[in-house]
Amino acid sequence: MPNPVVITHPLVQHKLTLLRDKRTHSKDFRELINEVAMLMCYEATRDLPLKEVEVETPMGRAKTKVLSGRKLAFVPILRAGLGMCDGMLRLVPAAKVGHIGIYRDPETHLPVDYYCKLPGDIDQRLVILLDPMLATGGSAVDAVTSLKERGAKNIRFVSILSAPEGIEALTAAHPDVPIYTAAVDSHLDENKYIIPGLGDAGDRIFGTK
Repeated sequence: MPNPVVITHPLVQHKLTLLRDKRTHSKDFRELINEVAMLMCYEATRDLPLKEVEVETPMGRAKTKVLSGRKLAFVPILRAGLGMCDGMLRLVPAAKVGHIGIYRDPETHLPVDYYCKLPGDIDQRLVILLDPMLATGGSAVDAVTSLKERGAKNIRFVSILSAPEGIEALTAAHPDVPIYTAAVDSHLDENKYIIPGLGDAGDRIFGTK
């Protein structure tokens, strides 16, 4: 499997264009983030194992498939990752949710950890780590490290936009973690923002700028 997996589905790409548009206001931006996250969840869970069961339909017996015991946990990186969580939960409402709090120091651009709360059985779950932007990769690397320190063994990272620098950093630090993204943009600017990107995802989701 290539890393990253770039999701080129037409609906994802259409909604990504709307996310990029600076005229898209917070309400629509939040809805689009959730919709794109839900569509991306299809790809990030494409290879979940299945088992055969038999059910009674209104017309008779049918042999069919259900998920085979693989439990999921969605872990958004606060705060912007919260914008993706509801979309994921629409598809997998039984999944548990953890939270990792990391922010980027405005001077050093380095990640600062401030919170971590995970399901007690995180070691038994497929963990899907959520952050709309993979920029420098610092927050993603720290979040994956934190998950592994707490027992997580199977982790996937889902971002809507990625920069080559972030992909390189996350892959170098955690080569076992697949990356799913809707686009790989050109580069980071001097302030470590993705270019052309879509601005600050957290500010646009929560209307704080």
